Amino acid sequence: MSSTPVQHLIAAHPSELIHQIRKAAQRRPLWPWVAAAVAILALLSAPYGLVLLVPGLPLTWWLRQRDIARRSVVVFYQVDDAPAAKYSDFTASNGFISRIQRVWHVEAQGTLSNPYQRKVNAGAGALIRRSTGSLDLAGPPVLVTNIAVPSLHGKERSVYFLPDRLIVRHGRQYADLPYSAVNAHALPQRFIETEAPPTDAHCVGTTWQYANKSGGPDRRFKNNRQLPVMLYGRLTLTGPEGLLMVWDFSRPDVAASLAEALNRMR
Repeated sequence: MSSTPVQHLIAAHPSELIHQIRKAAQRRPLWPWVAAAVAILALLSAPYGLVLLVPGLPLTWWLRQRDIARRSVVVFYQVDDAPAAKYSDFTASNGFISRIQRVWHVEAQGTLSNPYQRKVNAGAGALIRRSTGSLDLAGPPVLVTNIAVPSLHGKERSVYFLPDRLIVRHGRQYADLPYSAVNAHALPQRFIETEAPPTDAHCVGTTWQYANKSGGPDRRFKNNRQLPVMLYGRLTLTGPEGLLMVWDFSRPDVAASLAEALNRMR
């Protein structure tokens, strides 16, 4: 599983909004350094150094407010036209308003073709590397707007759904795409869970950490624990220049609702 670097998407789909967001995201905040310097100087020269707090605290507060402004991009959307109504229906879809216990960003997947690899991985046909994600209405950290922005957040990659486009983040790099360029697909996904399973997911079976060919426990291995097979939902987003983003949800209906809502925005 691989996806095109966001830098390639930026080159193919440049926009002024992304230019501003990239600049804002790359600016480093100054106030923590000033706050640390004031605190250290005050402690080193105590008790007289405490006088430094009189100008130091207001200066730190002013720098913090300045950093917030420097690292923000302000965008306002009209909320009373036909496209706004369509977007309102989009954000009100079941996928965005449902309470879901667990979201994961699937970072990589590799097929297990060797019998021994399958044996020591609970009989799984593939290994998945994933990280914990979240689904909310927060939007990009640097974007200040008058609307709620449905967002899928991951450790390294995120996607934000604006009224007129999607924004994709990889680290501190951002790119935007029109909805017409992105396809969304959802499928149920069986997953052998080695961690505590989410309570809103459905268990569809069990297997063993070390399984033999018949699916039973391989008794040559000690501490061979039984593992639940969970039914999750997988949302796959594909687009131009090789864009590929995959998200798993503890509820398949949420993944299906998100895919349907996204495809209606095309």
